[in-house]
Amino acid sequence: MYIAGFVIPVPEEKMEAYRAWAERGAAIFRKYGCVEIVEACEDYIPSGKYTDFRRAVDAKDGEKIVFTWQIWPDKASLESAEARMHQDNALEVSGEIPFDAKRLILGCFKPLHTMGRG
Repeated sequence: MYIAGFVIPVPEEKMEAYRAWAERGAAIFRKYGCVEIVEACEDYIPSGKYTDFRRAVDAKDGEKIVFTWQIWPDKASLESAEARMHQDNALEVSGEIPFDAKRLILGCFKPLHTMGRG
């Protein structure tokens, strides 16, 4: 298992557009081997003393934090899929992206411990 995680500030008025954008993206990622994607919108994000999710992405008033992760079989699967998606132009964006992509945070992770996935 290999995880790609994202923290994204999304304007509240664009949340439905984001949901539709994420659904279209999930179909593409599934086609290229992604096992699971979870898109979660903030429900409770406390202000931290030194840092927090909102400050990490420089969230503005009226923006909600989306925390999303993709589960891939392994790192090689993700790397291969990314290469093929770029080669096939599967990641070409048409229309407006419903968030400021410059403030998106991406990180990829190897599991240390899992619970509930067998």
